[in-house]
Amino acid sequence: MSLRVALIGCGLIGQKRLNLLPPGSVTVACDTQLERAKKIAAQSPGCIATESFEEAIQSPDVDIVMIAAVNCALAPIADWAVRYGKHVLIEKPGAISTKELEMVEQEAKKTGALVRVGYNHRYHPACLKALEIFRSGALGPMMFVRGRYGQGGRIGYEKEWRADPKLSGGGELIDQGVHLIDLAGIFLGEFTSVEGHAATYFWKMPVDDNAFLSLRNAAGNTAWLHVSCSEWKNMFSLEIYGRDAKLHWEGLGGSYGIERLTYYKMLPQMGPPETTIFEFPRGDESWKIEMAEFFEDIKLQRTPVPGLKEAKAALAVVETIYKSGKRESGKAETGM
Repeated sequence: MSLRVALIGCGLIGQKRLNLLPPGSVTVACDTQLERAKKIAAQSPGCIATESFEEAIQSPDVDIVMIAAVNCALAPIADWAVRYGKHVLIEKPGAISTKELEMVEQEAKKTGALVRVGYNHRYHPACLKALEIFRSGALGPMMFVRGRYGQGGRIGYEKEWRADPKLSGGGELIDQGVHLIDLAGIFLGEFTSVEGHAATYFWKMPVDDNAFLSLRNAAGNTAWLHVSCSEWKNMFSLEIYGRDAKLHWEGLGGSYGIERLTYYKMLPQMGPPETTIFEFPRGDESWKIEMAEFFEDIKLQRTPVPGLKEAKAALAVVETIYKSGKRESGKAETGM
């Protein structure tokens, strides 16, 4: 039996999901802008369009709900879906608070609905290769992780929904920052100490455009992370340091540059390391792999990873930084 999907949110992400799903599997398209839903519906035979997420979720022709809405709407829609026993793939960050995710979790346990949160970076080829090397033990005991993720915004960025804290829950930290937090957690585990601050240096908006984090696990291993939407040249860099070797993942394809992973293996005499470079020029299949994993989750009735547990861990870090009130405003007079 093929699984039937409702797409809630028919913008760029909804279109991307549709393009990667088997033809005819999307049975309901939903968006507050009905024309966008109709555009998606026209591409999937037998698909209906609606403005009502309640109608989409209650449809007897829906098994899975994929949600790509503004941040503040993610958890409320997911909560509604799991109450009806529908499996859910919800885009990151999944909610604007851990409390919202806990509510979804409680309802999902009652109905047996499975929830996956869209941290697709885990399925980038460089990440999959990094995990293979890491899990082989080749890095030796872990020491620290250093990550940077940035983009440059665009004209009118300060007027988009991401700049409205009621809709977004925050700025760059909750947008791109959660990806870095999630990835760092794969290699270092749970963070027991959270320090840092969010700042607004360039964009004239009430949310952060930069955030700086120092996260430590119980053993003292540290993740130093910086996210920015004043980077100007899009960039991604994640370095994973062990006592015996280092991994450096850079690029995400497209405007972020070719994706590659460099493996630096320490030699007994130290000095210049043995270096192996893996390049992945064929594009990003992370979304496709992520959805295939979710269909396998459902088939095997296994708990999705990343799911609500992992999303709560990333959001807990974000909440700690935002609740600390350590948000700075830049003095630049040239800001947009």
